[in-house]
Amino acid sequence: MIRILSFLLLLAIAAPPAGAQTSENSAVQTARTILAELAAHKFAQVEARADDQIRAALPAEKLGAVWASLEAQVGKFQEIRGVVVAHPGPTVVTLVCHFERADLDAILSFNGAGQLAGLYFRPSQSAAVWEAPAYAKPDSFAEMPMTVTTGRWQLPGTLTLPKGKGPFPAVVLVHGSGPNDADETVGANKPFKDLAWGLATRGVAVLRYEKRTHKYGLDSSANPASLTVNDETVDDARSAVRLLAANPAIDPRAIFVLGHSLGAVLAPRIAMGDRAIAGIILMAGAITPIERLALDQVRTIAEREHAPEALASQQIAAVEAGVREIESPDLKPGATVTFLGSKTPASYWLDLRNYHPDRVAAALHIPILILQGGRDYQVPPSELDLWKKALAGHGNVTFELYPALNHLFIAGSGPSQPAEYLKPGHVDEPVVEEIASWVGAQAGRK
Repeated sequence: MIRILSFLLLLAIAAPPAGAQTSENSAVQTARTILAELAAHKFAQVEARADDQIRAALPAEKLGAVWASLEAQVGKFQEIRGVVVAHPGPTVVTLVCHFERADLDAILSFNGAGQLAGLYFRPSQSAAVWEAPAYAKPDSFAEMPMTVTTGRWQLPGTLTLPKGKGPFPAVVLVHGSGPNDADETVGANKPFKDLAWGLATRGVAVLRYEKRTHKYGLDSSANPASLTVNDETVDDARSAVRLLAANPAIDPRAIFVLGHSLGAVLAPRIAMGDRAIAGIILMAGAITPIERLALDQVRTIAEREHAPEALASQQIAAVEAGVREIESPDLKPGATVTFLGSKTPASYWLDLRNYHPDRVAAALHIPILILQGGRDYQVPPSELDLWKKALAGHGNVTFELYPALNHLFIAGSGPSQPAEYLKPGHVDEPVVEEIASWVGAQAGRK
């Protein structure tokens, strides 16, 4: 559920802070040096290159534990196969890294003083090659750029529109945790693109867009110290709904919101009080608080990957400490919380503390479709049981469990693990069929 670790495969230490740029050549050289030091287990030297925030969040000992966990998943570092430098803001260097069992992007940002200000790893998007699923028929739809605008934030998006006579029912896709692109890309997997092409093939228009935190980073809120999920997700999803409602090719009475993971958790809030939303679809949505799910994830992965006991204990203890911070009655606005190696404003957690997706969903009178993968270790099937209990007797709710699917709704076998997300796959066709059929049925009742 929590993209904190890019599906627990990777570590997000910090988002790139705003600030002056450092020399590009110097930054690339330093980035290469840092990666070499990590591979050589010279963690104290990496710590010495970092700013105060990184040193506090990830001292040498903890960095060593995280690196050991990464090596346990993808093997030893082999070589750098490419370099990308991004501007504006701080210099951000992406190193395309080849490990024994996977290609990862190492993303490092530097402040004006040339110090390491952010570092995380993700399945390599440079190496990712997406191919259309067999159930998508590209000649049956067209794609066009659209921009979702909320105040001063403008998010590039794509409307996938069926060919033929409209107006069409439509779905807005809402991302899970973390700075997702419009396709919700994970390695070679693009579940939102699968959904867009699959649903449009079946007569349902789809709008997907870049998440605000992907486009703007820490500048995603007018006041970063008071960031909440409204800034991160909710406000932009409502803007996307309004954008579709103004499009003559879209049936304004049949616009639905589909949330995945955190997006599913927030879908009831997005729909509350917004009469333009005809229904919501929850894919891998949870009722259990995010921080508790994250702790369960860390424990599950440590067990499934047979992590060394000392390393597993250290990682679990660190997450438990973060959970205590988040749940502390002494947590106040203006404070920061260190969780999973990253600092987040207390406002984010305080907002979620007072949000109960099951209670909000129970107060909605619009149709709700709740989908769950049986092999999902991030939002386990037990969450579906919680939804069924919370919404028992509500005739507007439909539940579906897919035993073979993981958190991305991609089929597999055996216990799901982080490395599974590196393998190319597609959202399972029965899921696409179910969503298209359900949307069509609800639209027909309008």
